[in-house]
Amino acid sequence: MKRFLPFLCCLLFLAGCTAPSADAEPAQVQFFSMDTVMSIRVYNEGGEDAIQAARQEVERLDKLLSRTNPDSQISLLNSHAGDGTLISLDAEVADLLSFAKSVSQLLPGCFDITIAPVMDAWGFTKEERHVPSAEALADAMSLVNSEALIVDEASSSARLEQAGMEVDLGAVAKGFAAGRADAVLREYGVTSALLDLGGNVTAIGSKLDGSAWQVAVKDPQNTSEALCVLSLKDQTASTSGGYERYFEENGQTYHHIIDPKTGYPADSGLLSVTVISSDHMLADALSTTLFVAGPEEALDFWRSRDDFELVLCTQDNRVIVTEGLEAGYRPAGEDRGYTYEIARR
Repeated sequence: MKRFLPFLCCLLFLAGCTAPSADAEPAQVQFFSMDTVMSIRVYNEGGEDAIQAARQEVERLDKLLSRTNPDSQISLLNSHAGDGTLISLDAEVADLLSFAKSVSQLLPGCFDITIAPVMDAWGFTKEERHVPSAEALADAMSLVNSEALIVDEASSSARLEQAGMEVDLGAVAKGFAAGRADAVLREYGVTSALLDLGGNVTAIGSKLDGSAWQVAVKDPQNTSEALCVLSLKDQTASTSGGYERYFEENGQTYHHIIDPKTGYPADSGLLSVTVISSDHMLADALSTTLFVAGPEEALDFWRSRDDFELVLCTQDNRVIVTEGLEAGYRPAGEDRGYTYEIARR
C-alpha cells in the first residue's frame, strides 16, 4: 500500500484504538517495512524490548520475501525462472509459497502470486502507473500460472517452470509477518497489544481492563471516516480495497488489485473487503481473493467455512457484515448513505 495517513490518524481509523486505561502509556514503534508504514503498540509493562524484537522479525522477513530486494530469496527464485534450477529456501519461505498456492485453489482465478509480470505491465511495481498496451498485457498474462510454481516442502525448495515468471508475495507477506510478530510478542509475555502492519490490524488479547479492542474499518470512499467498528480479541482484520493504490488515465480510475483472469483491475462490485480471522495469513490472502471474487461468491465461500468473518462494502453502498461479528460491531456510516445488513448461514 502506498497511500499513508499520518500515524495518529492511522491508529484512529485503521486500528480504531483508544488507550486501555486512562494512565496506560504503551510502548510503541512506527517503522517502514514491506513497502508500507507499520506500527506496534504494547500495553503491558516493559514492552520496549518486545516491540523491538517484533520489529526486527518483520524486517528480517522483508529481507527474505521482497521481490524488489535483489538479495532476497524470492528474487533469487525469480531470477532462475525457466532454467530448471531448484532453489533452496528457508523452510518458512517454502511453507509460505505452498500456502499461497493452496489459496489459489480455493477460488480458482481469483488469487495468484505469479501475477507479478502483470503488476509490472501496469507500472505498479516501480510506481510508473499506466494502462498497458494489449500486446504487453497479453505477454504478461501468459506468465501467470501458479501451477508452474513448483514447491517441494520436504526439501524447502522451489522453482518457476517458465522463463519470465515472477512471484510477488504482496498479498500474503504482511499476514505472515503479523503471525510471526504476534508470536514474538507472546514469547516476551505480551498479553495486550495492537499491530498495524500496513492495514493488517492484529489485536493481541484485550485491553488492560479486559474489554475487546475496538477496530475501525475505513470508509473506502472517505478514508478519514469509519465504515463500521468491530470488537476484536486475538484476531487479525485485513482490508483490501481499490482506494489503497490507484491512478487515473483519460478520465478512468484504475486500482492495483488485479483480476488474474483478465489482467485488469478487479471489477467485482466491491469497494472493500475486510476479513477477520485468528489465522493471520488467511485473513490477508482472503481479503484480496474475495475482493476479486465479488460479494455473492465471497458470501458463498464464507458459508462453506467457519474460520473467518467478513465486512463487505459494495459499489451500491451496502455494508454486509457476517453474523459472527454481529454482537460486537456497530455501523458508523449511515449518515453517508450506507445501509447495513447481516449475512447469515
